[in-house]
Amino acid sequence: QVQLVESGGGLVQPGGSLRLSCAASGAISSIYVMGWYRQAPGKQRELVGTFTSGGTITYADSVSGRFTISGDNVQKSVYLQVNNLKPEDTAVYFCNFRRWSASGWNNYWGQGTQVTVPG
Repeated sequence: QVQLVESGGGLVQPGGSLRLSCAASGAISSIYVMGWYRQAPGKQRELVGTFTSGGTITYADSVSGRFTISGDNVQKSVYLQVNNLKPEDTAVYFCNFRRWSASGWNNYWGQGTQVTVPG
């Protein structure tokens, strides 16, 4: 099993910034992908971006340059920096962890952290 602990959400005024953190622990293999997703009220969960154990960072096409993902392979952590926050960024942000094993990819989710940007 893999445990994920997220932190950093909250109420942020428009134009502000925040940094979300997610730390993984447990049965972590050497090959994994950590990512951030978000789910706005009434909408489907959508990918923000990913960080791999090889150090590659990718972003969803829909994500603007206001989002920056970084990661730490030693700490098994992934971070999401969001600048110039807008009301449409209001969502629950979820950390995702996928690890490679002999049985294939195993998928884990964090509990989610609420980000609210008042309109």
